[in-house]
Amino acid sequence: MFLLHGTPGSSAGPAPRNLVLSNQNVRLISFDRPGYGSSDRLVARTVADVAQDVAAIADSLGVGQFAVLGRSGGGPHALACAALLPGRVTRAAALVSLAPPDADGLDWFDGMTGSNVAAYTTAAADRELLTTQFVQAAAKIKANPSSHFANLDPEMPTPDRLIVANTAIREMLAQSFAEAVRTSADGWIDDVLAFCSPWGVDLSAIDVPVLLWHGEDDVFSPVAHTQWLARRIPTAHMEIRPGSAHLGALEVLPDILSWLIRATPVAT
Repeated sequence: MFLLHGTPGSSAGPAPRNLVLSNQNVRLISFDRPGYGSSDRLVARTVADVAQDVAAIADSLGVGQFAVLGRSGGGPHALACAALLPGRVTRAAALVSLAPPDADGLDWFDGMTGSNVAAYTTAAADRELLTTQFVQAAAKIKANPSSHFANLDPEMPTPDRLIVANTAIREMLAQSFAEAVRTSADGWIDDVLAFCSPWGVDLSAIDVPVLLWHGEDDVFSPVAHTQWLARRIPTAHMEIRPGSAHLGALEVLPDILSWLIRATPVAT
């Protein structure tokens, strides 16, 4: 199973505990997208580009078929793998995902927190300014990874605040933030640019089971995005959790794993 990390994020996690993985007999594979951690930058990276990376890593490990799981910024990338790697992806799960920026009938910014609206509008209008802002933000994270919570806290709904109050989760997220920007802000910048540019993915082409999960009170990627995805992906099953928000996806990872491993091998 491939785990595709959030934004900003890295292969450092958050991920299900080793005991959970062992009990479900899951071999979990994660990696830093280009520009994150130690991964070289891929200029003009698109959401679709992740499929080639996943296929190459699977080939190098001798893995023929696999499930894909993406949370937050990893959600669009998981869907790209499901669409672009037929015969290899068995099932896919996208948790608190965004929809494509050209999603017809969707008010993309409706219900989205101000900082995210500002980032995506800046990405579309002035990439140089976006780079300057994110380089500064990354420097603060490098100096103190936990400082990123202070930036997010004013916009966090109550369910998310309760989750980051958990010391273990807070430390896991901080570690992931730190690794994400350890060498540069490039991965973070390129994720934002990719999300608000054409994905290069035909979601209607997905023919394996897809689980779409969303916390109803999410303000970082509003629930309407997942509802739109569910209408476009023929094989999608949607779960909306009342009283949960963006970080609620962390709490349901064991259940998502159980769903993903029900897959039977697909025809090649």
